[in-house]
Amino acid sequence: MAYTEGFMYFRFPNFIKYMEILELQHTIHDETKQGEAFAPFTADPNQYKKRFYIESYGCAMNFSDSEIVASILNTEGFGATKNFEEADLVLLNTCSIREKAEQTVRKRLTEFRKTKQKKPGMLIGILGCMAERLKNKLLEEEKLVDIVVGPDAYRSLPALIEEAEGGQKSVNVLLSRDETYADISPVRLDSNGICAFISIMRGCNNMCSFCVVPFTRGRERSRDAYSIIAEANDLFSRGFREVTLLGQNVDSYHWIDETKNETVTFAMLLEKVALVSPHLRVRFSTSHPKDITDEVLYTMAKHENICKYIHLPVQSGSSRILQLMNRTYSREWYLAKVDRIKEIMPDCSISADIITGFCTETEDDHQETISVMEYSKYDYSYMFFYSERPGTLAEKRYDDDIPEETKRRRLAEIIEVQNRLSKESNLKDIGKVYKVLIEGESKKNSADWKGRTSQNKVLIFPKENYAFKAGEYAMVKVNECTQGTLLGKIVTPNPLKGIADILISKK
Repeated sequence: MAYTEGFMYFRFPNFIKYMEILELQHTIHDETKQGEAFAPFTADPNQYKKRFYIESYGCAMNFSDSEIVASILNTEGFGATKNFEEADLVLLNTCSIREKAEQTVRKRLTEFRKTKQKKPGMLIGILGCMAERLKNKLLEEEKLVDIVVGPDAYRSLPALIEEAEGGQKSVNVLLSRDETYADISPVRLDSNGICAFISIMRGCNNMCSFCVVPFTRGRERSRDAYSIIAEANDLFSRGFREVTLLGQNVDSYHWIDETKNETVTFAMLLEKVALVSPHLRVRFSTSHPKDITDEVLYTMAKHENICKYIHLPVQSGSSRILQLMNRTYSREWYLAKVDRIKEIMPDCSISADIITGFCTETEDDHQETISVMEYSKYDYSYMFFYSERPGTLAEKRYDDDIPEETKRRRLAEIIEVQNRLSKESNLKDIGKVYKVLIEGESKKNSADWKGRTSQNKVLIFPKENYAFKAGEYAMVKVNECTQGTLLGKIVTPNPLKGIADILISKK
């Protein structure tokens, strides 16, 4: 989950929208969920001795962490509320952010503090990656919070709450070498009941020069494989039909079962999860080009229910810039990996992260990035211009010497290229039939279903008179498309009898 700042063009190309990036790379940042408050418990409010309110910012890993926090608080007798004014405990789970996005968090903390003045017993806490960097300012100087908790210290929340209730300022931002929260069953926050995240590892050993993750989330440690399989089985038994395995760099997952003297690699774990049920779709996020192996690719190709989609961040198409970024691969290495993916899985979709305007980037470097996009034919990309982050290696080593005007112009150029590539990719899907997992009704029209293909493309289609419901699969023929969405119609009501994920022949 590398942290880069600047402006990004969000995944859906028909929304040409710039925003200050909160966090993104290895686990995808969903702009539509930023700052959402969740209330997962529907039981009688009187069942709980206290109420908590939590807002989450950042990527999928942060939202997954909020589910862990909710579980810990639930066992302590806290129930959730979507109204912070009635909460006894108010929490903001943050990414590592600055400037405009940080101001948003500060503004929210100020609003909470005003409510606290009317309700002195309320406690305010900040969680996650922002906690370490700003703990002193938020606690002592600005006095905006009572509790500060880092990503590896959520188990200490009950004790910190008790301290804060006694009038003390409570802090735990210590990083851990072994914390994975493997034994905690997350509370699924505001879930659609179909798709869920499973965190398989924490931390990162890569030291990309633009990224602050190793300093905010610590070193890599992989979760017990048995606990991951148990969580996947539990989710499937509860009606979930898709899981996404999360990690800063999932391909470096490495767990040793000392009782059996067995090493579990990511490819092995991926297969174990796929074998939970052929009706459980499996995704993962995200891969580092240097670590994704043929073993992983062949495992994906072997199992129909492992989705044919890989997010493969490139960051730059210039080998010189990649070296400055400490990405540990060259342009040629990356393109060879793209070739290998397409060779083993011709129907696999690929997306990328791209940073433009990194330190010393020339026009030739920029053009090399565009040529990598053209060669890889990304289905979509997450694109930003570079902005220096405090505490990163790039801040210490390099000057942020590319004018913002140049960064913006280069970003606009790669957005234009990606718009075209996305539309070309979707046009190629017209006439094909896809197996679609129905996630729910379309937000625009309740008469339509919304689902995704194995390739992670959104497909909207009318319900018609078929007796489908969310969580079921439908075979859908693509008839039209926009830059960001496929549009189609159901072609068979019975998709689960040996039908391949994509029927190559057109109908």
